[in-house]
Amino acid sequence: MTNDDLILQTITPVTHDLGGFKVHRTLPSRPRTMVGPFIFFDQMGPSRLGMGEGIDVRPHPHINLSTVTYLFGGALGHRDSLGSDVVIEPGAVNLMTAGNGIVHSERTPDAARADGPELSGIQTWLAMPEQDEEMAPAFEHVARADLPTVEVSNARARVVMGSLWGATAPTTTYAETIYADIVLDAGGSIPIDAEADERALYIALGEATLDGMTLEPMTLYVLKPGTTATLRSTTGARAMLCGGEAFTTPRHVWWNFVSSRRDRIDEAKRAWTAGEFPKVPGDDKEWIPIPAIPKTVSYP
Repeated sequence: MTNDDLILQTITPVTHDLGGFKVHRTLPSRPRTMVGPFIFFDQMGPSRLGMGEGIDVRPHPHINLSTVTYLFGGALGHRDSLGSDVVIEPGAVNLMTAGNGIVHSERTPDAARADGPELSGIQTWLAMPEQDEEMAPAFEHVARADLPTVEVSNARARVVMGSLWGATAPTTTYAETIYADIVLDAGGSIPIDAEADERALYIALGEATLDGMTLEPMTLYVLKPGTTATLRSTTGARAMLCGGEAFTTPRHVWWNFVSSRRDRIDEAKRAWTAGEFPKVPGDDKEWIPIPAIPKTVSYP
């Protein structure tokens, strides 16, 4: 099987240096903006910050999407306007459903700052089906022990969302969604089956091949529909498999807002500027102001 038989698109990241750590973004991009419901795909780090330092993402709003946070290393504190106050650690998942409007902050826990905290992981946004966009906001934390792990051929795959390899995660999904964390030991391999309308592989760490094709790190490979292949690594790797049902209607994106309706984003801009979004209990003294972004972008 040739590369053209396997890969529909290859998306290289845009890298942002945020001072002490880097973020590598592959979605949204000009070549492609969604893979299934995934409309935003960021790799944070891997980095180690200086002693006493930490990540401080001030309170900011979202609408009509779900955020999914999954860490490889370190810890991150999440607070939101529902009153959630949870520290996420590696192998667990935080799913925050914005619905008709939510505000949250993300900060390194105080206990992790003294020695210089580690930061390594993936943060994604999922667009919501139109009938669910304006649902009540929600938050759920699924512990590492509650996510199923599949082991095969010196490889382990934790199913974060949806059903893969005969295992199903308890994490809530709205559209059909697949999401998994794959760890390949030296000489490990795992089949990548055709179990979704749209799928993509991302090599976060190490080296891997797909049916003999070398996959570059920090690159998103959108797989052709219906193809099956085997992911392998000679020396070890960590990969994410994501995807799900293809959306048939466009989504508009502006800053932290995603919606099927442009006017809904305009209303969210107005409401955040006017201070009408709910506050984050215990973290309401500062916030991120509306940025100077020129226009809303539409993604089919």
